[in-house]
Amino acid sequence: MKLSLGPLLYYWSREQVLAFYESVATSPVDIVYLGEAVCSRRHELRLADWLDIARKLRDAGKEVVLSTQVLIESGADVTVLHKIAENGEFMVEANDMGAVHCVAGKVPFVGGPHLNIYNLPTLQWMAPLGMHRWVLPLELGRDDLALMQQSRPAGLQTEVFAFGRMPLAFSARCFTARHANLPKDDCQFKCMDHPDGLLMRTQESEAFLVLNGIQTQSARVHNLLPEVDALRALGVDVLRISPQSTHTLRIVELFHGVMRGQLAAPQAKAELQTLMPEKSCNGYWYGKPGLEQVAPELTSA
Repeated sequence: MKLSLGPLLYYWSREQVLAFYESVATSPVDIVYLGEAVCSRRHELRLADWLDIARKLRDAGKEVVLSTQVLIESGADVTVLHKIAENGEFMVEANDMGAVHCVAGKVPFVGGPHLNIYNLPTLQWMAPLGMHRWVLPLELGRDDLALMQQSRPAGLQTEVFAFGRMPLAFSARCFTARHANLPKDDCQFKCMDHPDGLLMRTQESEAFLVLNGIQTQSARVHNLLPEVDALRALGVDVLRISPQSTHTLRIVELFHGVMRGQLAAPQAKAELQTLMPEKSCNGYWYGKPGLEQVAPELTSA
C-alpha cells in the first residue's frame, strides 16, 4: 500500500509552496498530486511552475500526477485543462467529466474523488477509458468500498482519501470574497489570509464548515489512520493525505510508520490529534453523518 499527497487545496504564497514541495521531495510519500484544483484566480504558480516542481519531484523518485480544476468556469479554464491533458510527461487526475473527455483513450489517468463514481457499473464503464486509478468519493464508506472492490476491473488501483478536511462542495460564487464584502472578480485574493481556510461556527460556537474560496470543506478533519489495517484488507492501493499549512510532513511520517508496522496505531493517533486544526471525524467510513467520530477497532500492528 502506497501513500499519496493530494493537491494543495489552499492559496499559499509562491515561496511557501516552493518550500513545501522541496520538503516533500525527501518525505516518504510515494505519489504527489500537483496543480490548482480549486480556483483559476489563484495565480501564484502557473502551469509552467507546477511542471518544474513535478520534474524535481520525479527526479526525487516520486510518482507525480497533475490535478485538473474541479469546476471549469471560463474559456481560459478550458485552455489550461487541455494543456494539462496534453502535457506529455505526467499522468493526469481528472476531476470533472470534461477532463475525462480530454484524456479518455489517449493517456492513463486517475479518476478524482469528484467524479461521482458511486457504483460498480460506473466504475466498470470508466476503467476502459484509460482510468489507471480511482479515488473513492468521500461520502462512501467501508461497506460501499468492499462491494466495489469485489468486482473492480482488473489492473485498476483504488485510492482512499485518508486524512484532511473533506472537500464537500464547489460553487460559482466565492464565499471567502463574500465574507469580506468583495465581488468575486475583485476578491483581492483574500484566500491567502486563510492558509487552512476560513472556519465557520454555529450559533452554539461549534466548528461546522470551512470556506475556501469557491470550495466548502468540513471543519473537522477526516482521519482514517486507525483504519490502515482494514483498508489494506480491503485491497486499497493508495492512501491520500491532504496538505495543511503546518505539520503535513509529520502527518505523512505517522501514516508511513503505521503502514510499515513501525508505529502502533494508538500511539500514532494520539500524536496526530495534536497536529490537527480541529477535531477528527470518520462518520462516512461507517455509513454515518460525516462529522461523527466513531470509535474504531484499533490494533497494535
